[in-house]
Amino acid sequence: MKKTILSLTLVTLFSASAIANPIEKETKEVKTSESTVIWKGYKVGGSHNGTISLESGTLEFDGEKLVGGNFVVDMSSINTQDLEGEYKDKLDGHLKSDDFFGTADHPTASLVFTKVKSTGKNSYEVKGDLTIKGTTEPITFDVSVYGDKATATLKVDRTKYDVKYGSGIIGTAKDKLIYDEFDLVVDLQM
Repeated sequence: MKKTILSLTLVTLFSASAIANPIEKETKEVKTSESTVIWKGYKVGGSHNGTISLESGTLEFDGEKLVGGNFVVDMSSINTQDLEGEYKDKLDGHLKSDDFFGTADHPTASLVFTKVKSTGKNSYEVKGDLTIKGTTEPITFDVSVYGDKATATLKVDRTKYDVKYGSGIIGTAKDKLIYDEFDLVVDLQM
């Protein structure tokens, strides 16, 4: 009987202590200078790729479990990597123009996690709100976290954000067609 009362007392004290001192969420700042965001856009007969810089970012954890995050991207940093010289400058300028991302009026894009679901050890399905050119749309993607590193791959339909230049939805000739979806491959360092 004494053991039972002692056991119940210890369980009650431990439970009360856990409630009084819950695990606090930890927000980890992303090291923007050490993190990369690579984009890849596709067109009939080829593709282009490059980088874009993070302006800021955080991931939120409850213990070791990912529970949130938010990011801001510097849209004026669009940089084509598969071209050089005049062709690179023309594509970079066109991507920054109103035909595409309109960076003069929309200098940043943002992503805010709205729901994070664990799908396995270190793996998560993330739902979030992605804002490009002042338009916010929901997006779902996978994130993997390993220590102070996180990776994600996103497929973005540009037409949802009023980026329709060269899209098949507006009657572009087939040989000039630019695919509506582009990829983002993100490697984060915290």
